[in-house]
Amino acid sequence: MWWSRLTLPDQHDWAEPDAVPKLHVLERPKADPDPKALACYGLLVQHPSYPEEQVWLRFVEGRPVSAVTTAFLAWCSARLAAQGVTALVVIWDNASWHISQEVRGWLRAHNHTVKRTGHGVRIVPCRLPTKSPWLNPIEPKWVHGKRAVSDSDRLLSATELETRVYAYDGCAPEAHLLMPTKVA
Repeated sequence: MWWSRLTLPDQHDWAEPDAVPKLHVLERPKADPDPKALACYGLLVQHPSYPEEQVWLRFVEGRPVSAVTTAFLAWCSARLAAQGVTALVVIWDNASWHISQEVRGWLRAHNHTVKRTGHGVRIVPCRLPTKSPWLNPIEPKWVHGKRAVSDSDRLLSATELETRVYAYDGCAPEAHLLMPTKVA
């Protein structure tokens, strides 16, 4: 998911019939060191042992690439294995960093290791048809989250945006996933 600091999500607001709504265009100052948008991986965890669903987030330094995707999957797998979970169904779109040879190879090797050792979390990827994000249960969370954390009156810093996203989803901040320098 991308969390934009400049582009505001579609929002609705109540207004008096004769009121003129004001739209603010957010501009990034030239001296602003923060990126225009923040990349973030998320996992919606729905498990019978949890009283309610959870969202796990990891922001990315840079952009999402295959190596970052495998690092995120390894992190999720380790957390779930520690809780006794044995399988993870991942529903995702056809983004290049989801369907790359590197990710598919990593998944094969990971699942083979889990099967051979009997320890760990098997990961089953389920790809969505093209242009059908509504089939992914985390998509409404992203839409509502974008609306909840945005600020139409001022430009949020990257740190402030990240803090708001973690607070909205009730997550503890985690270390950023790092994009390898060879693909930067």
